[in-house]
Amino acid sequence: MGKVRAIITGVGGYVPDYVLNNDELSRMVETNDEWIMTRVGIKERRILTEEGLGTSYMARKAAKMVIKKTGVDPDTIDALILATSTADYQFPSTASIVLGKLGLKNAMAFDFWGACCGFLYALDTAACLIESGRYHKIIVIGADKMSSMVDYTDRATCPLFGDGAAAVLVEATELEDVGYMDSYLRTDGKGLPFLHMKAGGSVCPPSHFTVDHRLHYLYQEGRTVFRYAVTNMSDDCALIAKRNGLNKDNIAWVVPHQANMRIIEAVAKRLELPMEQVMVNIEHFGNTSAGTIPLALWEYESRLHKGDNIILTAFGAGFVHGASYLRWAYDGSSAATQKK
Repeated sequence: MGKVRAIITGVGGYVPDYVLNNDELSRMVETNDEWIMTRVGIKERRILTEEGLGTSYMARKAAKMVIKKTGVDPDTIDALILATSTADYQFPSTASIVLGKLGLKNAMAFDFWGACCGFLYALDTAACLIESGRYHKIIVIGADKMSSMVDYTDRATCPLFGDGAAAVLVEATELEDVGYMDSYLRTDGKGLPFLHMKAGGSVCPPSHFTVDHRLHYLYQEGRTVFRYAVTNMSDDCALIAKRNGLNKDNIAWVVPHQANMRIIEAVAKRLELPMEQVMVNIEHFGNTSAGTIPLALWEYESRLHKGDNIILTAFGAGFVHGASYLRWAYDGSSAATQKK
């Protein structure tokens, strides 16, 4: 028997229909297309506008697609892990809601709060569960309704974020040298002052004061976050490449968190890779937090080939960061035709 590895066997995604472009945004807040494109590289973002729908709706759509595409028997799925910072409710977990809607009868489910690094951390957790031999099929979802925490009067943050979700099916294999190969994940606890939501948690529960003072929106000190993101994502990718013998000649793709185009370009430069080998969806989706990396895999699936060396990397609130190395397990061209 060979070593048990975790492989991604399918990808599904969902983004809302409503497109909020820079021209429309400029009528809501003092900004313009040139200002946004020059600083972050975002042209438009998708927004979930339907009343009564939250993160679980998008997550369910993405998971349902990956189940359909792979043909997996839902009764054989062991776990569902949902990475999000925009849970439907304080409790129960949003993952449990998704599981119930999908009708999964033999799986555990839990939310993973890792901010923009959530999908990266959740995928690593799923890989460890698979490699333990106790779990065989796990759905991992990255989903965020960022519009629910964005202040559309704040020109510094409201252009950055969009809504979306994507899911992967992770399975066990012992037959081939493909799958989840390595990861380097770290957390720097210094990040609290620079990226957080001031109210809504146990330290500062909701009140008339917190609502009146607009404390339930995302707060970010952009320059500090940018500096740490560039340094950590670049260093993490360089480290994971070095210890796995990866370089510009054998890396097929880098999949960076889509926070800022300049951060993405800095990561590519550190690895000496052309931008043609970097998955980018920030221009039309914006920053969907935990959704960015799996959404990129979904969009680029048709261009992936079995054996491709892929590095994933992200940085987020709490100054969580890291990089993971995958050796892709299937040719994506035929699977991608089943996106709809």
